[in-house]
Amino acid sequence: MSHSENTLTVTQRTKIRRMPERGQYESQVIYDILDEGLVCHVGFAVDGQPFVIPTTYGRVGDTLYIHGSPVSKMLRSLQNGIEVCISITLLNGLVLARSAFHHSMNYRSVVIFGTTKPVESSEEKLQALRSFTEHIIPGRWADVRQPSHQELQGTLVLSLTLNEASAKIRTGPPVDDEADYNLPVWAGVLPLQLKAAVPIPDSRLQSGVTLPEYMQNYNRVPKESGKSEEI
Repeated sequence: MSHSENTLTVTQRTKIRRMPERGQYESQVIYDILDEGLVCHVGFAVDGQPFVIPTTYGRVGDTLYIHGSPVSKMLRSLQNGIEVCISITLLNGLVLARSAFHHSMNYRSVVIFGTTKPVESSEEKLQALRSFTEHIIPGRWADVRQPSHQELQGTLVLSLTLNEASAKIRTGPPVDDEADYNLPVWAGVLPLQLKAAVPIPDSRLQSGVTLPEYMQNYNRVPKESGKSEEI
């Protein structure tokens, strides 16, 4: 799977060719981006027709899970072993340069290739469903009703081992042409962050049920991982 304990093997599909200095292949860098993200985009093709579907996901170790209804076209197609490409992007800032040409964005992204397989055992399926819940809001799984046997049977879970993946990261200020640094134009970075608003209680919430602590302090603080390049 990897040529070292912490770094994935670079393949023809994962090798970063455009701005290769932004590419990173360390497992922990990839895991941190996956853990901070909330939505992935799943790309696949059926009978020559490409699809890109947004969905939630969970991660346990080096395995990524996606799930849904067994009648889902995406899941029905992927469980047959067709090739899939999954991407996750975290947008951290708008990079405003002195020229239109050098405007950019600061971001962290991951692209994963491979084939998925159905999760058959109830134990692993339950573990995957727990990972979905805990990925969105850590601490939530212990509070809620666990999935029933019927719910487990009615959910299709697919797993994808993170063997073939890469991250691409841009940080830092704009990089202008040297002559443009003398232009009287504001330049810099406008940071962006996903931020939670005030929770809205359900109208049928039982009296006396208080807001959990993990909701009171909810945030998705960016994790600083690996090296960065100011490009």
